[in-house]
Amino acid sequence: MEFFDTHSHYNDEKFEEDREDILNKIYEDGITKAVVVGDNIVNSKATIELAKKYDFLFCAVGIHPCEIGETQEEIDNQILEIEKIANYEKNIAIGEIGLDYYWEKDLGKRALQKYAFLEQIKLANKLNLPIIIHSRDAIMDTIDILKGEIRPNNKGILHCCQLNKDLVKTGIDTGFYISFAGPITFKNSKNAEEIIKMVPKEKILIETDAPYLSPEPNRGKRNDSRNLIYTATKIAEVKGTTLEKIAKITYENAKKIYNIKL
Repeated sequence: MEFFDTHSHYNDEKFEEDREDILNKIYEDGITKAVVVGDNIVNSKATIELAKKYDFLFCAVGIHPCEIGETQEEIDNQILEIEKIANYEKNIAIGEIGLDYYWEKDLGKRALQKYAFLEQIKLANKLNLPIIIHSRDAIMDTIDILKGEIRPNNKGILHCCQLNKDLVKTGIDTGFYISFAGPITFKNSKNAEEIIKMVPKEKILIETDAPYLSPEPNRGKRNDSRNLIYTATKIAEVKGTTLEKIAKITYENAKKIYNIKL
């Protein structure tokens, strides 16, 4: 049984001391493909270096909403830097990009987040790549952008999707894949089963967001791709199918959205 971790951060400093050991272990445990995702210029470059070193790793580059510049000019310069590295052959998406109002209360800076989001959608269209969307406490604005005039030609993924019916329905209706992470296993997770039932099997993905968001029974510990089994098991239970089928379905879905032929 093989798994595809569609969203991880093995470029994170939390893996600094044992990165090579962890990556070898997850591959031996059946995680035969994983995407390492950037959130700023430095981390995006680091994802490329990891993808060069490990055959089973792919990368995505982009500017996270909490990492954008203070002005449109600064954001434009950041995106130019991302464009310079985005043509690497194992870069399979622009991300993670989107909106995050949990930390940002200033309306002017929220407007800059929207600007950065839209400009990176334009970049993805220019490069013929899908996007990876981060949305936190910004559901309505995310929905408005997904339904707006500037849309990603190759669609993409709602990463660690917030368990909101309107957002998930909009994502599905506009052709996006819905990626589930550890929080769906939490005992206090609201709407998890209802949302899982909403998503057609051909649009489901699984991820860890490692080193963050470890599922039960490892909640609170550093996450890595070996914990995908718990998220996949939860989906299998809700869908009334086997773990093996969910592993296969999500693996093929990931290859499709990321346009990976291997």
